[in-house]
Amino acid sequence: MYALRIVAVALLFIAPVIVARPAAATADASPAASAFIQKLGHDAVRELTDPKVPQSERTARFHRLLVDRFDMAAISKFVLGRYWRSTNEVQRVEFQRLFVDFIVGSYSVRFSEYLGEGVQVTGSSAGDGGTILVHSRIDMPTSDDVGVDWLLRSADGDFVIVDIIVEGVSMDVTHRSQFASLIHDRGGVDGLIEALRTRSLPSAESSTQ
Repeated sequence: MYALRIVAVALLFIAPVIVARPAAATADASPAASAFIQKLGHDAVRELTDPKVPQSERTARFHRLLVDRFDMAAISKFVLGRYWRSTNEVQRVEFQRLFVDFIVGSYSVRFSEYLGEGVQVTGSSAGDGGTILVHSRIDMPTSDDVGVDWLLRSADGDFVIVDIIVEGVSMDVTHRSQFASLIHDRGGVDGLIEALRTRSLPSAESSTQ
């Protein structure tokens, strides 16, 4: 089920990441990128799953993780697609802010429900345009493992995430398709922004089931 893939994306933010010793056929083109994903997993476990921390604080921590570890400017531009060129700076800033809130609101309250066996980083490979794909598998407790690739780019001596690809399905492409439909239905980018502002659209999770 596609819904399971979306569950897996949320699980990525709470499950411990275990860097597995690569098998003979698995390459690790960028050990630094693999280590980045490992640290992301451990940071997420420490910051987001403590039951003693109020949900409001966990939500705030997830917001910081998303802003710090993901290239939300590039992702926002991509998911608006051809409509990006027709927006002004005010619309772009507002859309990016609301898009971050949309992702946080869709997943932050579900952390405690996704208790898998962990994530295995299996290696990395070179992507297009100087990007790196870090390959991993999520060990689901009640179903088959789920393959997840993290698309990273270098930024200021570190990495940022520009996409998550779950069983071959790009989350960026999924949101781009969803928002294109909303823009069409609501008469333009301002209609999408208003829907995000008033939260009058499906969550990231329910809209892809």
